[in-house]
Amino acid sequence: MKVKLALSLLGLVSIIKLEAQENQTKSQLDSIQKLDEVILNANTIFGNKYIARHRTGSAYYISPEELKKFNYTDINRVLRSIPGVTFYEEDGFGLRPNISLRGTSPERSAKISVMEDGVLIAPAPYSAPSAYYFPSVARMQAVEILKGSSQVQYGPFTTGGAINMISTQIPNSFNGQIRANYGSFNTSQLHARVGDSKPSIGYMVEYLNYNSDGFKNLTDGSNTGFDINEVVAKFRVNSKAEANIKQALEVKFQYSDEVSNETYLGLTESDFADNAYNRYASSQEDQMNAEHIQLMLTHTLNFTKNFRITTNGYYNKFNRNWYKLDDVVFNGDKQKIANVISDPMEFSNHMDILRGNINSDNDALLVKANNRAYYSKGIQTKLDYHWYGENTFHDIEIGLRYHYDEEDRFQWEDGYNIVNGNMSLTSLGERGVQGNRISSANAFASFIMYKLKFNDFTLTPGLRYENIILQRDDFGSDDQFRTGIELSSRENKIDIFIPGIGFNYAFTNELSLFGGVHKGFSPPSNQPGQKSEESINYELGSRFMFGELRGELIGFFNDYSNLLGSDLAATGGTGSLEQFNAGEVAVSGIELLLNYNFLTDNDTFNLPITFGYTFTNTEFLNSFDSNNDIWGEVNQGDQLPYIPEHQFNVMISLEHSKYELNLSGRYNGEFRTLAGTGDIPIDQLVASNFIIDFSAKYHFTNKLSLTGNIINMLDETYAVSRVPAGLRPGHPFGANLGLEFSF
Repeated sequence: MKVKLALSLLGLVSIIKLEAQENQTKSQLDSIQKLDEVILNANTIFGNKYIARHRTGSAYYISPEELKKFNYTDINRVLRSIPGVTFYEEDGFGLRPNISLRGTSPERSAKISVMEDGVLIAPAPYSAPSAYYFPSVARMQAVEILKGSSQVQYGPFTTGGAINMISTQIPNSFNGQIRANYGSFNTSQLHARVGDSKPSIGYMVEYLNYNSDGFKNLTDGSNTGFDINEVVAKFRVNSKAEANIKQALEVKFQYSDEVSNETYLGLTESDFADNAYNRYASSQEDQMNAEHIQLMLTHTLNFTKNFRITTNGYYNKFNRNWYKLDDVVFNGDKQKIANVISDPMEFSNHMDILRGNINSDNDALLVKANNRAYYSKGIQTKLDYHWYGENTFHDIEIGLRYHYDEEDRFQWEDGYNIVNGNMSLTSLGERGVQGNRISSANAFASFIMYKLKFNDFTLTPGLRYENIILQRDDFGSDDQFRTGIELSSRENKIDIFIPGIGFNYAFTNELSLFGGVHKGFSPPSNQPGQKSEESINYELGSRFMFGELRGELIGFFNDYSNLLGSDLAATGGTGSLEQFNAGEVAVSGIELLLNYNFLTDNDTFNLPITFGYTFTNTEFLNSFDSNNDIWGEVNQGDQLPYIPEHQFNVMISLEHSKYELNLSGRYNGEFRTLAGTGDIPIDQLVASNFIIDFSAKYHFTNKLSLTGNIINMLDETYAVSRVPAGLRPGHPFGANLGLEFSF
């Protein structure tokens, strides 16, 4: 595999060199790009498409204009056009995404660095990184995706990359917008914002409500949807424009609450075939209640146009209780719902209880209150200094961060019976019996990145350092007041350097070659002595522009020396979050992105088309049995689960000054839910699908527009996953209409 990839990359280099030789005129317009312009938002990775295209590693910037095309509220649909990004859906609305960058484990997006405004936003990114909270993309101004080399600035997860959600910024002048829409399944959205800036102050206030009755059906007619509210407020004070040393202090407050009637209980193969949108009666009490608060201070200090310091202080708190069915009991035989769904013939009586076909005994259904509180706080600072030589540009960036986070579990399990399809509470579980512990992490991280640009060549060596202390205090099932009589504690310490280097060479303004190598890292759990996940990652690619055709082609290879798997309930495990060693793994692939505008000579219309393709090959290089059979029995040569080999997205738009039409089609290849090779057994298969979305806008004036969206235009019925417990459907045909008013 390594030989094939190396040959492919060498072939790519040869093609690029040949193209460069055909163009003998080398423009010097971009030889030394001036980088000392004022960046309005200090909490971005690169801030615009130009900078993203000139990085020494793979990067993509989803601009405000791109986000507005479909006004998606589902982060999966926003990211699906970006090569190298894979995911599997769960609820059909993107409430809890499972995102992978370049073959990292996608479960709960736990192997990538998820940020909002440059700050880690997962509930407890070191001690419990599974993202049961994910920022609403509906309120974002832009999204940045960073993959590949030269990403040592962003951690702790450096293997696949980072996603930075850029929230609505304080505007330069008074303006605002109100957007409202309504559609299928009583799905609606109301989004309003207003802001202004004066010479020394600025503000922005924003409100978002997103709700739906859901597209799944319960026999008692209960709501299977959700209701989410968000409020964001920002206030900035800054020095006057004529000040010698310019500085600004911005305060950000964010609050959100969520009630979602979601479940871990999916469907058996036969029931999914009968009606993919049904839910079993035994899931009628399942509900997530969550609340998130963020406080953030950002101070920027510009000593000169060449020297800048940015400091963030942040505090995140996330409370959630996902009250959901966990076990089913028949004649004293207690089974996990995942076991019953995977073998309905063996557990036919348990299945009858799940379906509500028979009247059960008391406590036949055990509903667990997965009650947890997460805290994340820290301070980080970044120093950036750059200077110029005769034909050179130099930049040194130094970052420091002290971070603390914790997950506090205090869980219990209540008993229910089911009679005539209706559940009734039959016993209250003792608090803390199903989990009574605090997991925490103290982490110090630092990095240094040097950028040298000499004529058309750019080199970016960098080094990251992570010092992490992971701890767990388990108070036991009989000490709900946490007196410490049964306290057991454990600790794991990690001390690691993470180097990386990237390069970019511009043959012409239209053709460049970039690449690099860096160390991949992912923190282990708090199990004493457990090693971290480590890899060596390589990439080589080209960005090109020929006439109206613009694109990039990248090959990547991630060589894991120790992959870590996690025991997540979301993937059919016990939910302990214990990690296990999966040994050596090789992940390689190709990413292709093409953009073309067919009507550049037309003064009335634009017809841009975008095509993105990702090929991902994964292979275990050793054999083992995964903990709790999460990945099954793994043999050398097996493929990783949950990662499709092929995926592509094509989008075409017709743009006019009065209206626009957008069509987007996504092909997601089949993938397996257990490790294996060759043909995928039917009970481990999530089949491929091709889903088309459509959006349209008509501008009555430059301030008032009519909007329309169609999700799953062809009304395809398709499965998106088999975890946590059974087959789950994607969003069916759904349409909505709305209005946008700007002022």
